[in-house]
Amino acid sequence: MSEVKKVATRDSYGNALVELGKEHENLIVLDADLAAATKTGVFKKEFPERHIDCGIAEANMTGIAAGLSTCGFVPFVSTFAMFAAGRSFEQVRNSIGYPHLNVKIGATHAGISVGEDGASHQCNEDIALMRAIPGMVVINPSDDVEAKAAVKAAYEHEGPVYLRFGRLAVPVINDRPDYKFEIGKGVELRDGKDCTIIATGLCVSEALEAAEKLAVDGIDAQVINIHTIKPLDEELVIAAAKKTGRIFTVEEHSVIGGLGAAVSECLSENCPTKVTRIGMNDVFGESGPAKELLHKYKLDADGIYERIAAEMK
Repeated sequence: MSEVKKVATRDSYGNALVELGKEHENLIVLDADLAAATKTGVFKKEFPERHIDCGIAEANMTGIAAGLSTCGFVPFVSTFAMFAAGRSFEQVRNSIGYPHLNVKIGATHAGISVGEDGASHQCNEDIALMRAIPGMVVINPSDDVEAKAAVKAAYEHEGPVYLRFGRLAVPVINDRPDYKFEIGKGVELRDGKDCTIIATGLCVSEALEAAEKLAVDGIDAQVINIHTIKPLDEELVIAAAKKTGRIFTVEEHSVIGGLGAAVSECLSENCPTKVTRIGMNDVFGESGPAKELLHKYKLDADGIYERIAAEMK
């Protein structure tokens, strides 16, 4: 069997910007002295006149992007998630969200898979922060194909968009002719009747692997990829709850305020169903190799399988 292709979604981000830049002269990229890490360096090389390095001044960069958007440009603000959502929250809220400006935020190095950079850089709160801003679209793609499609969709969407990308290379799972990306529409990747696993980001491929392990135990798990956490595909979530009656959410993010919270809010109001949230359980991460951290915090296929198998007995 050939090895599965793996690509970090931060690489997908940089490559997608280059392709879009060839088509749209009003696309401009801003970075905060991290072009090599966020992979916007490839855009800078191709279009140096449309790349602005704002230095280590993320809040200022956010304000510059807001201003550019009022002049006909479509700016993509690029930096680590910890800085894009955390350090610049006030500017994102008041300078982009409040006036509902057409700014896109490319946040890389999200979650504990940042690895050795440690808890200070492992942003597990960004989805919660961005979800709370009125009118903000929040997208967390699962692989290279989806990440590129998300960047294109973000450009075409009128209004603020938060795009979450990772440092760790992840399996390409959406490389198929019938794949279609649409903001606010989840994707069923595996049918099942006993329970539903709703996952986002790098946890989608892990959830698919966990479902195969569950099948060996006689547990038939449906797997849904929710790439857009806001707006949530409530129709799909409710349909899954009615179908299997048991929901598990999986995310490389705090269980507070992220995908699990969004799904729970939806179901509590529309179709009360037992939901188990699998994610970071109100703790900070720590320094270590990304894969080892995912294993320790039970966000890899083995951890997801063990949690679901235990609760489905």
